[in-house]
Amino acid sequence: MTARKLSCLECGQVNRVPSERFAENPKCGTCGAALFAPKPRAIDGQILAKAARVDEVPLIVDFWAPWCGPCRQMAPEFEKAARLLGTEARLVKLNTEADQAAGAKWQIRSIPTLIAFRAGREVSRQSGARAAADIVRFAQGVKG
Repeated sequence: MTARKLSCLECGQVNRVPSERFAENPKCGTCGAALFAPKPRAIDGQILAKAARVDEVPLIVDFWAPWCGPCRQMAPEFEKAARLLGTEARLVKLNTEADQAAGAKWQIRSIPTLIAFRAGREVSRQSGARAAADIVRFAQGVKG
């Protein structure tokens, strides 16, 4: 039985979850929030910094802004990709207008930008709107 670390995307607490239990909708031991969600969860830079550093499951981040047309166009595709991926990866969204420091920290030059994190490091990056199938391939490419 292999346990993997996952940061709670609500409270930031690190949880160790056996891989075999991923399909059982594991919850945070501190706040009770679901560790996997059927749709992307909005996060801030503080939660992202911790999850990017700790998580042992691919974390795919959509850096976006509400005024961005391509970002709005990609949003339903990103949600569809989250449903298709299930527990293979966790998909989250970070609003670069609301959290400009996070956009600067991760050197976001254009939006939408997807960044894949795994085991404490950035492993891949793509800019521009993508279809769900492309997002799924992007996420599956970082499984390691």
